[in-house]
Amino acid sequence: MTATQTGTEPRAEQLPVAIDPFGADIPGESARLRALGPVVPVELPGGIPAWAPTSYDILRTLILDPQVSKDPRKHWARFGETATRPSWGWILSWVGVINMLSTYGPDHTRLRKLVAPSFTARRTEKMRPRVEATTEELLTALGEAAERGETVDLRAGYAQELPMRIICELFGVPEHLVTDVGTLITAIINTSDQSAEHAASVQRQIGTVLPALIAYKAEHPGDDMTTELIRVHDEDGDRLSDEELVYTLLLVIGAGYETTVNLIGNAVVLLLSHPEQLAAVRSGEIGWDAVVDEVLRVAPPIAGLPLRFAVTDIEIAGVTIPAGEAILATYAAAGYDPAHYGDEAAAFDARRGADDSLAFGIGVHRCIGAPLARVEALTALPRLFERFPGMRLAVPADELQQVPSFIAYGWQEIPIVLS
Repeated sequence: MTATQTGTEPRAEQLPVAIDPFGADIPGESARLRALGPVVPVELPGGIPAWAPTSYDILRTLILDPQVSKDPRKHWARFGETATRPSWGWILSWVGVINMLSTYGPDHTRLRKLVAPSFTARRTEKMRPRVEATTEELLTALGEAAERGETVDLRAGYAQELPMRIICELFGVPEHLVTDVGTLITAIINTSDQSAEHAASVQRQIGTVLPALIAYKAEHPGDDMTTELIRVHDEDGDRLSDEELVYTLLLVIGAGYETTVNLIGNAVVLLLSHPEQLAAVRSGEIGWDAVVDEVLRVAPPIAGLPLRFAVTDIEIAGVTIPAGEAILATYAAAGYDPAHYGDEAAAFDARRGADDSLAFGIGVHRCIGAPLARVEALTALPRLFERFPGMRLAVPADELQQVPSFIAYGWQEIPIVLS
């Protein structure tokens, strides 16, 4: 892989930078990549070559460029190598699927047209009472722990539990499959293990958990999105194939769960680490919408999303991305871009008023579940801080451990002392 400076003398070949599979320092890694240039050759876990844009404007341009595809079967020159390189097997749960995350052009339009009607504003609004009721149930449980003087893991007991209950209710996941669904999503997000055994385990889970959900809902249909997706068709009679149905459920359940977990958890950690801003939120000087916008910018639940592919040679910012090569969607790096957000872009500042982050995508690639994620966050966060005004982190924020992933941005545990 080489990069050339168009219009000037060729730039010396730049060796790819290995992306940390544990995601231990996503802000620092983003800064180091930016120092190397606007578009940098990288190696994803297992040695998968890709290009990483480090600028907001460049990432936005590439996401919207019709010459950038999400279909590896058509446009990734090295897709065939995933079958012969065991350390590349983990990527198949992201690109070896057929859903809106891995299709291009008319194929993507068709799937979005079939799936989008299930994500209506009316359905999202219909879920609000359940979000509020579930939030109160979880706060009550936390209150009981507080009375016992216990330190609680806010991720497991709140940030994770709320989205899991809501997404399982939304999709009609029966009780006997709830744990399996959570285990599957966690396994896919984990990019620290590139072994063939881990990749095979993930594929087995995809091939058993989701078909089991589909089979259950076929026998026990209800007012839920799995039932709706099983039945969905357009006016021409087009339907999701069996394979598309499995992988669409994988995408929408996973996106509706992991992203909201990290959005809530990251917001709590950032506010508790910035007491002056928390005070401004409590006083009404800063609104909760602004808090959520800033968390999405500076600590996006998804830091980098694999993968997109150059349909033709793409010249951008003096760099040529050759046709057939992979591109990483670097949402975290875009949020830290000083050219777009100023010299203090890496700092959390809810007064910033930056509501244009790319964390949920943009245009036809914007996450269709984003409104529900915001409803959950904008319910869970105010109620938590109202219920426990004196809560604090039980350990310094810099001692928290990132989930083992360069894709997800969040914390394995968030120990909190409640009051």
